[in-house]
Amino acid sequence: MKRFALFLLVITGLAATTPFIAPTEVDVEETLIYKALPKAKIAPFKKGEKLNYKLAYGILGGGSATIEIRNETKKLGNKTLLHIVGTGQSSSFWDAFYKVRDRYETFVEEDTFHPRLFLRDVDEGGYQFKQDYKFYPEKQVVKTQDKKEYTVPTNVQDMMSAFFYARTFDFTNIKKGDIVTVQSFVDDEIFPLSIKFLGTEEVKVKSGKINCMKFTPLVQQGRIFKTEDDLTVWISNDANKIPVKAEAKILIGSVTMELTQAEGLAN
Repeated sequence: MKRFALFLLVITGLAATTPFIAPTEVDVEETLIYKALPKAKIAPFKKGEKLNYKLAYGILGGGSATIEIRNETKKLGNKTLLHIVGTGQSSSFWDAFYKVRDRYETFVEEDTFHPRLFLRDVDEGGYQFKQDYKFYPEKQVVKTQDKKEYTVPTNVQDMMSAFFYARTFDFTNIKKGDIVTVQSFVDDEIFPLSIKFLGTEEVKVKSGKINCMKFTPLVQQGRIFKTEDDLTVWISNDANKIPVKAEAKILIGSVTMELTQAEGLAN
């Protein structure tokens, strides 16, 4: 098992790269329809939301992941911040081959959803690194842990906040084939995180059958996976818009991530 953290990112709508599937270069500039969606009228999440997932490779358990909005109050001057934490870890079986302990944190303004601080602590098979990004939306600047500064759009997101930001959109009038893009700052560069809407579908998970919106994440502008079925994410088709399932096809079989428990939902 490699790059367990990919599936934590897939679950958060941020499939940026994968060693299992080689993306194919395609000419899509004339076919992409980037949809500018209005904000949802009903808040899709609140403090205290906690989502638990299991990861599996075929019949083998792969690990677990948790994404939560901490039920706490953080302040930056007169601004109230939401503290969002995502963690992923391999199972005891896989620890012997490729131990993973990853943690992602973001602090975002509750009213504007501008990120202010992003922390990433990665430990995968002995490979370790940390990221510490400070966002200054009023200056359109991001400062990294190595004291570099980057010019960014005012509403740029980090890799964790991007999915929550996308959840604030109103998908009522989205059409099959539409693509939604969120400008994000990932690994020291501005990265357009895009997802293509494939329609609706009922998904069966441990908690039952859930009506979902089906998306395929685009690797980057101008690059997609070989087929739309190679990497798929299902989001609940309701006011909560929580990630229910993600699946990536690999050379032999597939790797899946499924929702096992949801607490503190807003709706």
